[in-house]
Amino acid sequence: MKRDLRVAIIGCGNRGADVYARHLAELGAEVGVTVSHLVEPRPARLAEVAAQHGVPAEAQFAHWADFFALGRVADAVVIATPDDAHIGPAVQALALGYDVLLEKPICLHEEELDVLQRAEAASTGRVSVCHVLRAAPFFRAVNEVLSSGRLGQLVGINLVENVAFWHYAHSYVRGNWRASPPAAPFILAKSCHDLDVLRWFAGRPPIRVSSSGGLHHFRPEQAPPGAAQRCVTCPVPDCPFDARSIYRSRPPGQWPLTVLMAGGSTLEQALEDGPYGECVYLGKNNVPDHQVVTVEFAVGLQAELTVSAFTHNNTRTLKIMGSHGELRGHLDHGEVEVHDFRTGGREVIRVDTAGNHGGGDVALVAGWAAALRGEAPVPTPLAESLDSHRMAFAAEKSRLGGVKIPL
Repeated sequence: MKRDLRVAIIGCGNRGADVYARHLAELGAEVGVTVSHLVEPRPARLAEVAAQHGVPAEAQFAHWADFFALGRVADAVVIATPDDAHIGPAVQALALGYDVLLEKPICLHEEELDVLQRAEAASTGRVSVCHVLRAAPFFRAVNEVLSSGRLGQLVGINLVENVAFWHYAHSYVRGNWRASPPAAPFILAKSCHDLDVLRWFAGRPPIRVSSSGGLHHFRPEQAPPGAAQRCVTCPVPDCPFDARSIYRSRPPGQWPLTVLMAGGSTLEQALEDGPYGECVYLGKNNVPDHQVVTVEFAVGLQAELTVSAFTHNNTRTLKIMGSHGELRGHLDHGEVEVHDFRTGGREVIRVDTAGNHGGGDVALVAGWAAALRGEAPVPTPLAESLDSHRMAFAAEKSRLGGVKIPL
């Protein structure tokens, strides 16, 4: 009988604990995986997650260096530390031969991609980057259509990431990704897995990248007259970004409330004292709220990604144009619509999109667990993830410099 694989979670924030650890625990009985060690610098959060998974005190650590000092005491690690703290623990994990599930983005500096690639080449462990969209049933259905050749020669791809006004305010005005640095640039933090999907669909390397965009609205000069510094004391009526209406209307026990209430805080305490109750017009953020990236791939294929805060829903929409057909898709609706120019036919493919990222989170974790067991290939291997990050770095250079960036 196979023993359970022991997985350490390094970084017990929303993605590390509420997504990856939770899904590993849910799959534990089925696939034989146990959350065995935790690393988290916040004592209250560490205690909270340890209680959820029954992790004893001797397997809890405030810093990843203390965990790795034990040597190889688990089978694999999940690294979900802040954006600027991925490379250090990943390189150390590979030095000990660990398989790594690495939260995106890989790093904040392009040269660090080569550091990680060299570390993996010298290790018996393998890195799988959390490009969860590749695992989502919706995008897998799209890729199956493309692989069938039904659209003929691919000519253009338009992918829109509708961030949703409230999600942008939560993560990129009030949250951890509101300022770059220290966080990753917006296009890298939010959309490297969208760029990964474009690379996957294209099936060929990118050649050139151009991008434009900026911070249009969430600026001090856009604040309505009389706006207060915190929403709980603000007299402005009908503000779409009022933290009270955004968070009090969300289902309890789910993201994003889990972020506000991590470590035992109440919602009202978070609104009164924390960053998630601040006015969105204070000027503490500097990342774009609307950005467009154009990628030229080999053999003439052009792909465009639009990422915008100014949408009512939090989803992805897609159009792919080919010589023999057109594909349209809507992630939240779970619909992939294929038009055949030769027959005039129309087919609607419906997929289950329940769960975070349209089911991509749980599918990624299940696929990685199967790979640890040797029952499946490593999902989103490192070598296939580097192009998406290089495209994102090039896009930011282009946006800031106003030029096309060759790859």
